[in-house]
Amino acid sequence: MGNCLYLECLTGISGDMTAAALLDLGADREALERALASLPVDGFAVRISRVKKSGLDVCDFDVLLDAEHENHDHDMEYLYGGTGDAHASESAHGHDHEHSHEHACSHDHAHSHDHAHDHEHSHAHEHSHDHEHSHDHEHAGDHTHPHDHAHEHDHSHPHVHRGMREIRQILEQAEMTERARKTAERIFDILADAEAAAHGVGKEEVHFHEVGAVDSIVDIVAVSVCLDSLDITEAVVPKLCEGSGFVRCQHGLIPVPVPAVANIAGAHGLKLSVTDVQGELVTPTGAAIVAAIRTGDQLPDGFVIRKIGMGAGKRAYERPSILRAMLIEDAKREEDEICKLETNIDDCSGEALGYVMERLFEAGARDVHYMPVYMKKNRPAWQLNVICMPQDRQKLEEILFRETTTIGIRRVMMQRTVLERRNVTISTTLGEAEVKVCRLEATSRCYPEYDSAARLARENDLPFLEAYERIRAEGERKLAEEG
Repeated sequence: MGNCLYLECLTGISGDMTAAALLDLGADREALERALASLPVDGFAVRISRVKKSGLDVCDFDVLLDAEHENHDHDMEYLYGGTGDAHASESAHGHDHEHSHEHACSHDHAHSHDHAHDHEHSHAHEHSHDHEHSHDHEHAGDHTHPHDHAHEHDHSHPHVHRGMREIRQILEQAEMTERARKTAERIFDILADAEAAAHGVGKEEVHFHEVGAVDSIVDIVAVSVCLDSLDITEAVVPKLCEGSGFVRCQHGLIPVPVPAVANIAGAHGLKLSVTDVQGELVTPTGAAIVAAIRTGDQLPDGFVIRKIGMGAGKRAYERPSILRAMLIEDAKREEDEICKLETNIDDCSGEALGYVMERLFEAGARDVHYMPVYMKKNRPAWQLNVICMPQDRQKLEEILFRETTTIGIRRVMMQRTVLERRNVTISTTLGEAEVKVCRLEATSRCYPEYDSAARLARENDLPFLEAYERIRAEGERKLAEEG
């Protein structure tokens, strides 16, 4: 059935913010680390940590690049040419720096990538500058660790530029599910289309920062793996809040939203809301992620929040850079249409009806029941009732005609309201059991399946009712613990 994701992009969205929010929602970190370790890409390490943003505890997904691959995507001085006090609320890396660091993985592979390209592209940084800065980091816990860093950077090296052909090759080698791989390919395709439109070149000719930079590759693969891990099948994104003004790229200043973001929003019908923040809140990678996964822009009239994840941004603006992600469920009960089949049979044995019932269930009947009735001339008979989905009606009628002596079947279409339900396997003190979980508002009910309860009753030499009740009670306790 899958899960529904709600992305609240009030302060924008980027690839690293999305990866962090999904990790905070409970995405499989081990699967992510395996995928990143398998990438045939050099020059990066990944740090996953907790940081404070306006006093809120949020997850940070940080792609650490070596000097050769550094693009200063989070360098506020470079991007905006000095911003004064407007961006002084957070450090140069966008954190309040109350955190504990956990190093997920690092990569130092010997792969050779020789690509010589001379294309215009957004966000490509070939520059030379020297700057010194220091950071005082306050770590969460009972102790603090001051860190003083002094850096001098001389960036005169060419960046490696990858196009779609190289990106596809990278994804083919990555250790990820096919669903995750297809998600990543779609995100890259959307980016490539947007950059091709911005620069007036063919899609396969595009070699640009947002597609080919190491941090963008890592971000997109991470997001795709996390979405797959969380089994996201629906994604609601009402709008993207964007800043204004200008941001610096290789060839000078470009307006916000940058051309790639504007192209993605236009091509995929994304709603933009321009704020008074001077700066780029929505990156091309962030916009492409939304365009690739969004299934709607309207939240249900009422919904239940199952879990919340918050991801930290790196750029420092006057408002905290946080992406909030939620797993939600529609609070409205499902309504649909069913078909009821009904027939009276006065010359059929109980054994034959039992056989018919089995055949009907095998063919997709939702429910089958029969009851004794008296027909005309006081003849004893059976009334056989079948509940089914409309699309299954014809084949079930054929079974009734073939397997019984009926000469006519009545049918009526009916509206029904049902609770959300799913079938799961749970571990109990009696053994593995199949149960049906039905959700009512914020609570869940657990109903053991007969076959599982009967099997465990026999295996544990217990009365059926005792086994059934133990499975039910343990199942509901597990559901409550999981939230």
